[in-house]
Amino acid sequence: MSLSGCNYWLFDPKGPIADEQMFLIILCAAVMLIVVVPVTIMGVWFPLRYGKGKRTEEYQPDWEHSNKIEAVVWGIPILIIIALATITWITSHSLDPRQPIESDKPTMVVQVVAMDWKWLFIYPEQGIASINEMAMPVNTPVEFLVTSDTVMNSFFIPQLGTQIYAMSGMENRVHLMADEAGTYRGFSANYSGFGFAGMKFDAIATDQTGFEAWVAKVKAAPQILDESELAHLREKSRDVAPIHYASVNPLLFSEIIERYAGALGNAR
Repeated sequence: MSLSGCNYWLFDPKGPIADEQMFLIILCAAVMLIVVVPVTIMGVWFPLRYGKGKRTEEYQPDWEHSNKIEAVVWGIPILIIIALATITWITSHSLDPRQPIESDKPTMVVQVVAMDWKWLFIYPEQGIASINEMAMPVNTPVEFLVTSDTVMNSFFIPQLGTQIYAMSGMENRVHLMADEAGTYRGFSANYSGFGFAGMKFDAIATDQTGFEAWVAKVKAAPQILDESELAHLREKSRDVAPIHYASVNPLLFSEIIERYAGALGNAR
């Protein structure tokens, strides 16, 4: 029976970061299989070959130690650990979420705020904002600045790569890029309450013309993200449909961080 309810987004990368992460997963799994496969085979073969009733006489070995066996039993796992440690060290630097993606195009900035239970996206360069929908041009690196206006969440677009935690009073950042046009599912990978299951958004990757059309559509929206609308967004709500805001306070992201950073500072 197939796993029809499972999604294989991690193995369907649509960007350079996700592509490297998929290769890393496969490489680490292959290295660990060096132990798993032989042990599995021996776990089946030994009972069949040496199980009860397979021998006519009692087996009494005349030795109690073997340097060769000890070398294999200890040596191979040590080599595997060294290999995995080396891979981890290298990729911890090469896949650092704060490291900008090399490109001949300038990096676009998108500010992300986790709320109950929705995602707020602020485009400081375009002066617009949206709820549960964001867009980006393909082959353009995007720097996501991430924080939370509620409890801790985790910002994750599996087909583009790296998840990053969203925490109140703090700014995290992750660089991602889409190299194929499409609409990719984003969500919170950290449980945050009863509305968590519906805390999803669409990440639209399109060409530059399509992105500019999306920006124009948002700027034509009738709503603006003022203090009254922000207070409404802070109310707990589930399965919120995408909302567009034609304008937004350019300092809103910083103000949300300071709202909690000040409280944390007073507590200390």
